[in-house]
Amino acid sequence: MKGFIKIIMITSLFFSCSQKDDNPFFQAYNTPFETPDFNKIKETHFLPAFETGIAEKKKEIEEICNNTASPSFENTIEALESTGELLSRVSSVFYNLTSANTNDTLQEISKTIAPKLSNLRDEILMNEVLFQRVALVYDDKDNLNLTSEKMRLLDETYKSFIRGGAHLSAEDKEKLRKINEELSVLSIRFGENVLKENNRFKMIIDKPDDLEGLPESAINAAAQAAEQEGLKGKWVFTIHKPSLIPFLQYSAKRDLREKIFKAYIEKGNNNDDYDNKKILSRQAALRVEKANLLGYKTHADFILEENMAKTPDKVYEFLDKIWKPALLKAKEEAKALQEMIDKEDKNFKLQPWDWWYYAEKIRKEKYNIDDELLRPFFKLENVRNGAFDVANKLYGITFTERHDIPRYHEEVLTFEVNEADGSHIGILYVDYHPRPGKRGGAWMNNYREQYYKGDIEIRPIICNVCNFSRPTGDKPALLSLEEVETLFHEFGHALHGLLAMGRYKSLTGTNVPRDFVELPSQIMENWATDPEVIKSYALHYQTGQPIPYEYIDKIQKARYFNQGFITVEYMAAAYLDMDWHTLTDSEKRDALDFENKSLAGIGLIPEIVVRYRSPYFQHIFSGGYSAGYYSYIWAEVLDADAFEAFKEKGLFDKETATAFREHVLSAGYSDDPMEMYKRFRGKEPDIKALLRNRGLF
Repeated sequence: MKGFIKIIMITSLFFSCSQKDDNPFFQAYNTPFETPDFNKIKETHFLPAFETGIAEKKKEIEEICNNTASPSFENTIEALESTGELLSRVSSVFYNLTSANTNDTLQEISKTIAPKLSNLRDEILMNEVLFQRVALVYDDKDNLNLTSEKMRLLDETYKSFIRGGAHLSAEDKEKLRKINEELSVLSIRFGENVLKENNRFKMIIDKPDDLEGLPESAINAAAQAAEQEGLKGKWVFTIHKPSLIPFLQYSAKRDLREKIFKAYIEKGNNNDDYDNKKILSRQAALRVEKANLLGYKTHADFILEENMAKTPDKVYEFLDKIWKPALLKAKEEAKALQEMIDKEDKNFKLQPWDWWYYAEKIRKEKYNIDDELLRPFFKLENVRNGAFDVANKLYGITFTERHDIPRYHEEVLTFEVNEADGSHIGILYVDYHPRPGKRGGAWMNNYREQYYKGDIEIRPIICNVCNFSRPTGDKPALLSLEEVETLFHEFGHALHGLLAMGRYKSLTGTNVPRDFVELPSQIMENWATDPEVIKSYALHYQTGQPIPYEYIDKIQKARYFNQGFITVEYMAAAYLDMDWHTLTDSEKRDALDFENKSLAGIGLIPEIVVRYRSPYFQHIFSGGYSAGYYSYIWAEVLDADAFEAFKEKGLFDKETATAFREHVLSAGYSDDPMEMYKRFRGKEPDIKALLRNRGLF
């Protein structure tokens, strides 16, 4: 009841305080390139803009339905594509903020607006008059002489109505509306709980002896975190990755490793207000009900119809091909770790919280390399500029920092992206460090997609958001090798959005099937550690000297190290996702019992914990990757094969780069993804390239 009253109060406050004349969403931004005017946007502006945007969208839909002219591609399909400009404008800003810089007020707005947006979508997709117009155009498509891009838009528009319930009875439409509304709220609650879990755990250390084994960078970061908490003279470690991973890698205190590791893997599983077990179980059940209503056996069948994989059986078949050699490799690695434990005369069996620690020991012993040896060469600004330089060499594009573009947080940087001839491509925001209002992980989003408004091209506004190690004391932000690869990965997504060249916003940039969208991001990781590239940006933060060739050689030799663990913990999550979403009934499930049976079914060894346990598996319960987490390794088959094309002709071969830009980065969803890939590569990808890359073949 208190929450309901609070929402009413917030709503009335927003409507009383925010009129059209002072709400920046209601007019063009008076900013460079019409970037969001964060200097003027206030929390009080969102609800009025959402409400007005919804009303405008409804009016535009009504005008299409009331058009007395015969349905055509232009007056129905293109007209529908162009609706909702205001709603898109406010949504893009709002949902980027709720991911990167949220607070309690924004979370309340999110829970208020989610069911309204769900209902709007259902109103449109279940509108019988509108569907009849779309269907008439679709049925006549062979006589319309459409371009391939227009035909793709027509096909996708028609399918969206079918998949949205346009063909259902009135009774079933009402059932679907209620399911969609509940799912929209549950997804928000799940993500909000994970965010709060990430922020509330703090391991406070007040004895210097408990810092044994930790590198100076981790200790300084913990001291800085403690000081911010008013605990000067102590050290605070959290389950945010920049704090968690170094602790697991280097802390000699096994009991503390266990404590922080368990805090991480028990997120959403503490039987309190932030517990996600019942939420996710309900989500899984509702997804089955929705799939069945729409005529699909499972949620996975519904989702995969739109992906390259097409069917659950094909996904499982694909995963099985990699799982067997990966599990064998992981068992060999576990044996080696246990042997090191025994060699140290430690009387215990390897546990998950020991893996990172002993793996790091073996890596240092075998390759004489570790993250702390490399960090001084991976200054954040240099790594970022290294990624920019790769894009420049491949595509001729440039990145110029702008100081006149409003930002939503002081840590955000903005860059104008231009072609070699100086013409404008788009704007890139980068936001690299963790904070309480930012969810974990790393991602790319749009503030504006590339498309055409009539004959005028609208260029994209893209953001990269990450959670990298912060500067400490007098040291700049120094990244781990994994963070370096993550920066390149997300930058690859950004390029996919920036270099888009389509006409319709629903088909441009990253609006492609889930198992294709990771190709542009993952291929960039190959350049990150290539010897020719890494020596250009890996400069010691104090001396400016490039990384020694012997270090580069060590990185290359160590690239197969621990790949069994890395592959198995990821793939266990991919199997878990598929198992949740190949359910054929909506019975209530015990989340942990289901998870345990899923992981036992694939033979996951007890020394490894699945990368994401169900109660904090945001990708699938709050992030749009349901029945799609497999897509990272599916796309890795594509990226491994694609990068071999560059290696065959040269890392920066202009012809190869131009072909990749034309057929992948700029093409959006203008055609079938495999056909686009074959235009670039000349053939379908070979899974052996992936197995070679991971040392599993």
